[in-house]
Amino acid sequence: MSIEVANESGVEVDESALVELAGHVLGRMGINPLAELSILVIDEAAMAELHEQWMGEPGPTDVLAFPMDELRPNSGGRDEDDSPDPALLGDVVLCPHVAAKQAAEAGHSAQDELELLCTHGILHLLGYDHAEPEEHAEMFGLQDELLGAWREVRRKP
Repeated sequence: MSIEVANESGVEVDESALVELAGHVLGRMGINPLAELSILVIDEAAMAELHEQWMGEPGPTDVLAFPMDELRPNSGGRDEDDSPDPALLGDVVLCPHVAAKQAAEAGHSAQDELELLCTHGILHLLGYDHAEPEEHAEMFGLQDELLGAWREVRRKP
């Protein structure tokens, strides 16, 4: 996997953990190992601008996902003749300022919140949504499962 992180937020985040987490999520979802993902970490003003431009909503949000290619989980990223089909998945955009506020409310660290949001954004790139109750249950259940497995891996020496 090619996973790039660009931190333009002015806030220190554990970029290597985000890369490892993204690799974990994409691997568990059966995404082609040649796939590419970009994670952009930006400040509140830049996030507010993107939120307004793309979602029509004012103010900053925690995470936005901008998919590039259609790629579904467990397809292995292969076409009909079983040849590799590497893809540019898209961009996950995170705002650590909003994440820190949410983390304080939830009682966990800002890094934990960024990891949750990164996982959430990747699932959106893979076509998951949470507009309907059954979609919400599926997406958030999968998000919890992926994060739980990630945290187990991180705890092992």
